[in-house]
Amino acid sequence: MKINIYYGGRGLLDDPTLYVLDKMEDVLKELRVQVKRYNIYEHKNEIATLPQTFKDADGIILATTVEWLGIGGYMQQFLDACWLYGDKNKISELYMQPIVMSTTYGEREGVLTLTNAWEILGGLPCPALSGYVESLVSFQMNSEYTLIIEKKAENLYRMISQKMKSLPTSNMAVKQSVLRTQQMNLTPQESEQLSKYVSDDSYVKQQKEDIEELASMFKDMLGKTAGEDREPFVKDFESHFVPQDDFSATYSVTIEGYKNPLYIAVKDDQLEVHYGQSNDVDVYAKMSVDVLQSIVDGRMTFQRAFMTGEMTAKGNFTTLRMLDQVFLF
Repeated sequence: MKINIYYGGRGLLDDPTLYVLDKMEDVLKELRVQVKRYNIYEHKNEIATLPQTFKDADGIILATTVEWLGIGGYMQQFLDACWLYGDKNKISELYMQPIVMSTTYGEREGVLTLTNAWEILGGLPCPALSGYVESLVSFQMNSEYTLIIEKKAENLYRMISQKMKSLPTSNMAVKQSVLRTQQMNLTPQESEQLSKYVSDDSYVKQQKEDIEELASMFKDMLGKTAGEDREPFVKDFESHFVPQDDFSATYSVTIEGYKNPLYIAVKDDQLEVHYGQSNDVDVYAKMSVDVLQSIVDGRMTFQRAFMTGEMTAKGNFTTLRMLDQVFLF
């Protein structure tokens, strides 16, 4: 059995949550559980990739400290990343125990926030551990408190090992009937790749600049129409090619129903388009014949097809966006 711990506090020496986690780890390790702790503040530049660590875990602990109000920014960012980039199928079978210690008011509200969030994500919440700590030394010296913590660790182990079920909650009903998220129908592998891009600050900055620069251009291009259809699309790309200075890229477009992908190579004012396999391609894309036909007819752009999920792609996303500049349909 493996349990991951995600600590959302600031790592202060007098943080009572750290003491609780140390006791929990000791008990779990005695039960031969593999425990791995992730201090979110140490991964603040890569929080978007942390949900990928759920892969081989049987259960997790979400731990944080209420120092003045709420569960804190690090834990909230982590939950946002779970919603945006986490594998929902994996989360649906993952047990989660919330641990919230408070040096002020609000530990119960913190537990409720974590529990509600995990239920809406589709996961399996376990009984929580929470408490108010006025003096860390007095808290550590109290043997009854230590016993409570140890019992909570044992109960978590028992619940995961026996795969105990719980009654359905209204949060799940709300999620199924009301809540909707805008998704691009990405596979877990594509979500993992996207989360890595998002965690890269330089990529995010460049992405924002690109979106602002291309927004007006895409708006104008949506209504444009192209010439008549000429299968198998090679002549369409050749006739609508717009050379770009100091730009070179290679694309491989897999068209459903076609034996070989469409290979496109651009280098300054030179263009090569043919069907066939090729290695070392910058961008791999996949779409149906109807979607590609809509693009060459001017009824859709590559960017719009990607954002709506009608075209899947992997590789350099900046190079992918250049398709709509290199080929004006």
